[in-house]
Amino acid sequence: MPYISLNPATNKIVKTYTSWDSHYLATALQQTDIAQQKWSQTSFDERVVKMNCAARLLRERAADYGRMISIEMGKPIREAYDEVEKCALICDYYAVHAQNFLRDEMAQTEASRSYVSYQPLGVVLGVMPWNFPFLQVIRFSAPALMAGNGCVLKHASNVPQCGLAIEQLFLNAGFPASLFTTLMIESADVVEAIASRHVHAVTITGSEAAGRVVAAHAGQHLKKCVLELGGSDAFIILKDADLELAATNAVKSRFQNCGQSCIAAKRIIPVAEIADEFVSIFMQKTRDLKMGDPLSENIQMGPLARLDLREYLHLQVCDSIAQGAEALLGCKPISGEGAFYSPSILDRVTVKTRAYHEELFGPVAIVIRATDESEAIHIANDTRFGLGSSIWSCDSIRAEKIARQVHAGSSFINGIVRSDPRLPFGGIKSSGFGRELSSHGIREFVNVKSIWIR
Repeated sequence: MPYISLNPATNKIVKTYTSWDSHYLATALQQTDIAQQKWSQTSFDERVVKMNCAARLLRERAADYGRMISIEMGKPIREAYDEVEKCALICDYYAVHAQNFLRDEMAQTEASRSYVSYQPLGVVLGVMPWNFPFLQVIRFSAPALMAGNGCVLKHASNVPQCGLAIEQLFLNAGFPASLFTTLMIESADVVEAIASRHVHAVTITGSEAAGRVVAAHAGQHLKKCVLELGGSDAFIILKDADLELAATNAVKSRFQNCGQSCIAAKRIIPVAEIADEFVSIFMQKTRDLKMGDPLSENIQMGPLARLDLREYLHLQVCDSIAQGAEALLGCKPISGEGAFYSPSILDRVTVKTRAYHEELFGPVAIVIRATDESEAIHIANDTRFGLGSSIWSCDSIRAEKIARQVHAGSSFINGIVRSDPRLPFGGIKSSGFGRELSSHGIREFVNVKSIWIR
C-alpha cells in the first residue's frame, strides 16, 4: 500500500510514496546497525558539533518545516513554528548536557576502582504519531544519537513528508548516512523490525492499543522499550482559584493542536462552589476561538488530522449525550471540505457516560463537577490513564499536597501540562512506562554497566 500525504483542511492528496518490501527493510536496518557501530566510537565533542548544527538548521528552516506540518496534519501555522523551535531547544539541551548525563559514576567498593559506565545500546526503533510530527521524533532521537545510538523511525503513515524531512535534517547536519533512517513501512511491518537482530530497543508514542502490541513484541524478543501512550489529564479547579486565569489556560490546554494532544486538559474538574462561574467563563473563551485554514496566521484551530478521527470523536460525543451529558457548545462536525470539528464542551459528565472513561482525542472538553476537593481528587484518579495533571489554586502549598495525591507522571500547579527537556516526561498505568527527556530520558537506551577493577 502507498503512503498518502493528505491535507486534512482540504481532503486533497498532497503526495504519495511507495511502501518498502521486506528485503528493503532488512537492508535499511542492517545499514543503520553498521553506521551505529562506527558512531558509537565517536567523541562527545564530535556529536555536539553535529547536534548544534541540527538545531541551527531547524531554526533556519522553521518556515518550511512549519508549513509542511500544517499542510500534512492540520496544525495551525503558529503552533507549527513553535513545535519546530521546541525541537531546536531539545537539540540544544542535549548538545550541552549529554556528556555530563552519561559521565562515569565512581562507586566505593572493595575494588581498587569501580564505577558505572553508560554505553550505547545500538539501534533504537521509534514508532511515532502524527500529532507532533517533528517534536515526537526529535524527543527520542536527539538523546539517542547523543548517547551513541542509531535511530530508525516508523512514522505515522499520514505524515511521510515530515519523516523524510527529519532524516534529511540529520544528514545535512553532518550525521553519518543511515545513522537515522525513516522506514517507509506499514504498521504490520513494525513487528518484523522489532524482531530484527539489528534493532536493540523500541520506543513508541501512540495509542494504548498500539503500545500494548509493541510492548508485547518487544517483550517476546527481549528488547528494552519505552511507552508514551494515551492520557486523560485532570484539570482541577479549586474554590480559591483565579477563575479567569484557569479558564484561559483550560482553553489553551484543551484546544491547542485541535485537541489532539496526549497531555491536553481532557477532564475539567471544578469544585461545586465555583463550577457555574468557571464554566460560564470557560464557555465564553471557547466560543471566541477562531477556526479555519491552518496556514492563516490568525487561526487558533485547524482541522482534525483525518476524517476517520472526526467520525470516531463524534460517535463518542453522541453516545455521551445519549447517556446524560449536556452539550453546552458545539459537539458537531463542521460541514464542507476538511476534517473540521467545532470547539465543543460537554458538561455534567458522570461515571455513566462514555466520555468519563475514554480519551477524547479532539476539540471536546468534558466537565466533571466535583462536590468538593476530596471528590475532585477521586475523580482525577478514577481513570486507567496517568500521564499529566494540573491543579489551580491561589494556595500553592495546598495545591502541592493535592498534586502528590494525583496519580500521574507529572503535576503542574497553576500551569498547563507540557514537556520540557529539563524534566522527565512520561506516565503511569495505561499511559505507559519509561521516561523521555532530561537525564532520565537519555539513560533509557544505554547499557548501565558496572566496571570493577582490582
